[in-house]
Amino acid sequence: MKIDVHTHILPKAIADFKAKFGYGGFIQSPNLKNVNEPIKLYKDDGNFFRNVNYNCFDIETRLNEALLNDVSIQVLSTVPVMFSYFAKPNDGLYIAQYLNDDLACSVSLNKDRLIGLGTLPMQSTKFAVKELERCIKDLKLSGVQIGTHINDINLDNECLYPFYEACQDLNASIFIHPWDMIGQKQMPKYFLPWLVGMPMEISLAINSLIFGGIFAKFPKLKVCFAHGGGSFGFTLGRINHAYHVRPDLCAININEEPNSYLHNFYVDSLVHSQESLDFIIKIFGIDYIMTGSDYPFVLGEKYPGKLINENINLTDSDKAKLLYQNAQRWLSIGV
Repeated sequence: MKIDVHTHILPKAIADFKAKFGYGGFIQSPNLKNVNEPIKLYKDDGNFFRNVNYNCFDIETRLNEALLNDVSIQVLSTVPVMFSYFAKPNDGLYIAQYLNDDLACSVSLNKDRLIGLGTLPMQSTKFAVKELERCIKDLKLSGVQIGTHINDINLDNECLYPFYEACQDLNASIFIHPWDMIGQKQMPKYFLPWLVGMPMEISLAINSLIFGGIFAKFPKLKVCFAHGGGSFGFTLGRINHAYHVRPDLCAININEEPNSYLHNFYVDSLVHSQESLDFIIKIFGIDYIMTGSDYPFVLGEKYPGKLINENINLTDSDKAKLLYQNAQRWLSIGV
């Protein structure tokens, strides 16, 4: 059995948000006529965004490919460009509802194979909590996906406390994914926003939640960070050292070392090498890592769980935890 906690999906038809709201910045609906060729996504100003394939939209194709890869359950979340945190709060709520209604419909028709994580208008904590409640109570989704930052604020900001409290109360899983990477203007070449920016964004989010005291204030949160925790694990020694030598800056919200919070969250297994997988297991622990592929994108793991299954250092019991048991616990299913 495999549960892939990191997969992305788009609606087959994306509403014309620019026409509806009177301003731009959104992704346009793609042309899906020729499903055997890469599909070009454009922003509503006409600029090219990225190529995707039909499996990013079509549920039947997705489910067939999951079977070929022996994936029992995919956890679906939107492509992060759809977060649209720049939109006006009311408009952001409309976009989130549009995406969540489409996602919930797909999940409801494939309950044994798909689990949904909703999208929230995080630019308004009031609306984010409102839509979170709808996602969990009405749409029967298992949690939500949010970005590594919300416009100009990091995830430790006090304005987000009601969101974290609501997530605890509703037992909602939270998947944190990079988006709108810092420093992109300085990284125009070589795919650097994805190679440098994404790992940095995840580390920013983890550090913000630890040093901001979020895990201390809300210890029952069920958080997973994408991309193996990004660069966080590889700088943990430096982070712990800073806590001791600059407590005036680092210890103002917490009374314990940063590494004492490593079991307050999960990371996915998307690290692309056996050496890196062994490393994050050593850092985060075998009980806090879950299979994640970033399906259906090319920078993801083509064969979900392959890295885990081929790791000679893991017992069958270890592999079961990484492939599905930890995900069951995070999602509160089958346990």
